[in-house]
Amino acid sequence: MKSNILQLAQALVSDTPETSSTKTNDGIDLQPEATSPYKDLTFPLNVYAHALLLQEGRVDYLHYGLFQEGQTNLGMAQQYLTNLLLSRLPSAPCRILEVEVDLGTIFSLFTQKGYQVRGIVQDAQQIAQIHKRLGIQAQVTCQRLQDFEAPSGSFDVLLFQESSQDIEPLVIFNKGLDLLPDGGSLLIVDEFALGRVEASAEGLHLLSDLLALANRLGFELVEQLDLADMAAPTLAYWLRVTTLQRERLMNDLSLNAEYLAQLDEFNRKCQEKYACGRWGYALLHFKKKSNPTWRLRLLEENRAPDMLALFERIFGHSMSSAMWQWKYGGGRGRAIGVWRQNQLVAHYGGMTRKILFFGQPQTAVQIGDVMVDSKERSVLTKRGPFFLMAATFQEYFVGYGKSILTGYGFPNERAMRVAERLRLYTNVGDMSEFEWPALKGTPRWLTRLQAVDSSNIEEARIVTAIDECWQKMAEDLREALVGVRDWRYLRYRYLDHPHQRYQIVLIINRFDGKKRGLLVMRHDSESSEIMDLVAPLREIPLLIVHARRLAKINGCSKVFCRITENFAPCFITTGGIRKELEMAIPAPIWSDAPAAEMLHNRWWLMSGDTDFR
Repeated sequence: MKSNILQLAQALVSDTPETSSTKTNDGIDLQPEATSPYKDLTFPLNVYAHALLLQEGRVDYLHYGLFQEGQTNLGMAQQYLTNLLLSRLPSAPCRILEVEVDLGTIFSLFTQKGYQVRGIVQDAQQIAQIHKRLGIQAQVTCQRLQDFEAPSGSFDVLLFQESSQDIEPLVIFNKGLDLLPDGGSLLIVDEFALGRVEASAEGLHLLSDLLALANRLGFELVEQLDLADMAAPTLAYWLRVTTLQRERLMNDLSLNAEYLAQLDEFNRKCQEKYACGRWGYALLHFKKKSNPTWRLRLLEENRAPDMLALFERIFGHSMSSAMWQWKYGGGRGRAIGVWRQNQLVAHYGGMTRKILFFGQPQTAVQIGDVMVDSKERSVLTKRGPFFLMAATFQEYFVGYGKSILTGYGFPNERAMRVAERLRLYTNVGDMSEFEWPALKGTPRWLTRLQAVDSSNIEEARIVTAIDECWQKMAEDLREALVGVRDWRYLRYRYLDHPHQRYQIVLIINRFDGKKRGLLVMRHDSESSEIMDLVAPLREIPLLIVHARRLAKINGCSKVFCRITENFAPCFITTGGIRKELEMAIPAPIWSDAPAAEMLHNRWWLMSGDTDFR
């Protein structure tokens, strides 16, 4: 079947008229529309497949090739890689799961050599190509690895050929634990990031992180081959061939020039990353040693009940489902859990936060809901649940080339000591507290208060006023790290909170309507707390006066405010009593992230930056 399809593809190419065919005087094109057997593949796989067909007359693979010196034929380079993989397999018959089958060529080779092979692929169009080549009897199904189920120990080899980069590493190794017997092989051939310097998410797994996670989950690395120098010429090949075959590619695949220009630009950037050593290509051969005591998994919404049960077991009171949604729902949160057998015994969470990082938009994460079952706490080493979670969380989410640049939190003293000893965090700041007596609620002559609540938060004048206050504050904090405090954030943080109730007020000049700032307050029976303020820093004394008035109006005798120690001088002139809190601000240092020296005494944090007040 495969050879028939290739012959048909070659015939289509040889029989296709030249694309410079003429039109009638009426502008009607008499040339039959050119086509490609790979037209329905997902871009850019359709481009790679058709370009290879046009250039070399056949398409067996869609992956990189390993070029030997002086070699220019991609098909031969791809076959060299296939032969390398075959040499790493146990003797037939053994059971192989190929993850993300490309066109089915290596799948067919395995079958011919007597291996028992199953394949999975997510792209329905690739499934169609595979069935055309191999027949519908080929054991290849359209599904994700995380959804694939089979009895324990069903396979001797799990093969990832340029598919691991699109799958979460925890999924890869957990499925390896589920599907492989002790001593089973997990083979990965793929691109990896070798180092990161950019703040934006990069896409490739960092090789050092992947190797650390494999060891953490009970896999032994038995072979690691650096193949970057042999694989990198594939990029030059694609750039050359897509240029040579540009007109045919555009015509046969119905693509516009912009698609191909973007693909060329992407491949040039990849070339640069290979050239400077930031990207690499490697073969990794792991052996499963044994099932570990604890299993690490991403904790997603379907596992939220496990987290809520653990929370109540540890803290003695419940967290509502609404609170979990507020923290973690809608993609706001990230969490990793540790399971012993089928029970969640530890949890490490974080809530993402848009910040300004020295004036530049970035994303940070506030670490929270860190908990370990009392029966598991005796292990506070690099083999214990806390370290497994915290290190994996940073490797997964935090640092250069990842979706989150840095993090912060408010750990208790014991948790901070443990994290520092394990070299997971370091202290980059401390919190201070100021306290003032309440003032009479007599109105001020020059300024007035405008309440902000759910009844008017959507009004254009309120939105504009809040965002004006935030922009002025952000201008003053260009040399700091500060969580974004715009209208959208304030609505979510304070008005959408499922349980707490806050008072939000704008301070406005009576005569010219100028917006001086915004206060967020929380009141209890004895004291009021300034949760947040949004204003130019010079307006802080005025906002404190109004906060003291609001405390009195709400029946409180005092008001207090928490602020990072480095910004305490902004509050000293307000006459409050200052005290230091035993509350350190950590920065993550396990992963490759901005250096602690850069972050030291740079955060603007208040009570509103926590998730628990």
